[in-house]
Amino acid sequence: MAKAIFVTRHGGPEVLEMGPHDPGQPGPGQARVRVAAAGVNFIDTYFRTGAYPVPVPFIDGVEGAGVVQAVGEGVDGLSPGDRVAWASARGSYATELLAPADVLVKIPETLDLEVAAAAMLQGMTAHYLTEGVRQTAQGDVALVHAAAGGTGQLLVQMLTRAGARVLATCSTEAKAELARKAGATDVILYEQSDFAEEARRLTDGRGVDVVYDSVGKSTFDRSLKALRPRGLLCLYGQASGPVEPFDLQRLNRGGSLFVTRPSLAHYTASKRELRQRAADVFGQIRSGTLQVRIDHRYELADASSAHRALEGRKTTGKVLLTVAG
Repeated sequence: MAKAIFVTRHGGPEVLEMGPHDPGQPGPGQARVRVAAAGVNFIDTYFRTGAYPVPVPFIDGVEGAGVVQAVGEGVDGLSPGDRVAWASARGSYATELLAPADVLVKIPETLDLEVAAAAMLQGMTAHYLTEGVRQTAQGDVALVHAAAGGTGQLLVQMLTRAGARVLATCSTEAKAELARKAGATDVILYEQSDFAEEARRLTDGRGVDVVYDSVGKSTFDRSLKALRPRGLLCLYGQASGPVEPFDLQRLNRGGSLFVTRPSLAHYTASKRELRQRAADVFGQIRSGTLQVRIDHRYELADASSAHRALEGRKTTGKVLLTVAG
């Protein structure tokens, strides 16, 4: 019998419980996949707590990689035995998964399943932030929060490769070293310095062109202060909580600033765009220009510990649930 991690009530990591799960046979447009690894992401914690409302009970997780077992009617381009990965299939904390075939992308034969699982959501997020929300240009100065995290390290690498100068924020010197290895030219330890003041000092008072903020409530206002006139604040997460409503006149006072709140779903909305972004990320990994760091691996049954580590800021890379051999 297949198993899965269920959320039967909203709450802390303790509400994650393993139970039996029969996904059934694939219907039209679906594929049944034997899961090898599932990615653990902040969006999973938002669903678990109810910050993103989802009726209970449900199976947590949206990302993973595995092997196709069967396909339903009308599915083209996928066959049993194909190795696939995904970033938006609800119910991924499971040994077996029924997923829409359109969200699955084939994995190159030379790419490990765990690496593919680790790269999908965070890798494509870094990709659309670098080459979607705005087109990174040579000489840009970008401020990246949580630069030692899974997405942060990938984002720093992609920005650096595109010609940007990256200022990174993190909490400890150990994390700062990871940000530097990823390509950050300057690292600000936010518990020791005001990152907005440091960003202005490091840019001779000008401010940065763009801030990539996955933290949210605790960083938002100072992220605005770090921007140059007509700069962009890209808020793509809320690890510290949602940003409170604010007066839009604040953007005028800061120098006609821009703010966007994007999501990966809108930058992989078509099958073509999804596959292009995934192929580009996989290609960078295979060529060695993008390094994916898997920081923690947990057994599926220990999903609650994975959530505690992620929410406690104890991770410096990707967190995975290992599911099948």
